[in-house]
Amino acid sequence: MRPNKREELVHKALGIFYQNGFHATGMDMIVREAGISKTSIYKHFRTKDDLILAVLRLRDENFRNWLYRRIEETAQTPKQQMIVLFDAVDEWFALPEFKGCMFIKASAEFQEPDNPIYVQAAEHKRMLYEHFADVAQKAGATKPKELSRDLMLLVEGAIVMAAMGVFSDAAGDAKRAAISLIEAQLN
Repeated sequence: MRPNKREELVHKALGIFYQNGFHATGMDMIVREAGISKTSIYKHFRTKDDLILAVLRLRDENFRNWLYRRIEETAQTPKQQMIVLFDAVDEWFALPEFKGCMFIKASAEFQEPDNPIYVQAAEHKRMLYEHFADVAQKAGATKPKELSRDLMLLVEGAIVMAAMGVFSDAAGDAKRAAISLIEAQLN
């Protein structure tokens, strides 16, 4: 396989795992849907878990880059960035291929706290938390870490409710609550 074949495999596997879940997706399904032999897959990944970790790293990089860029494009101040976070998440929810959060799914399917897949999923959420704690600090929040924690809880709840179809405007509902929390910390 050419060096870029590994990247192609990871990109294809991302879509397959996202659509079907991790445990429900066997290597035979990856072989079929990606059009790659098992031998070729195992040249690059010793195990299915190694492939999952590569997929999660790619998803983390793609998602955070998209989210941060989208927020910076639509908001000029740190306060506005915390608010438009929910608009960006709403855009994600509106995508036809939206099936929830790959990291929430990973942590549900690999629940042991020392499992590398669980660790990778938790790291994604930790990096988001730290990013928004920095944004809250720049906005002048009285307790930036607490505000970031609250915003993360609202975002994560909105993701679950949107994926389950429980609320038709989960991001908007979360945004209204977030505005109250942000205003309380910045006044």
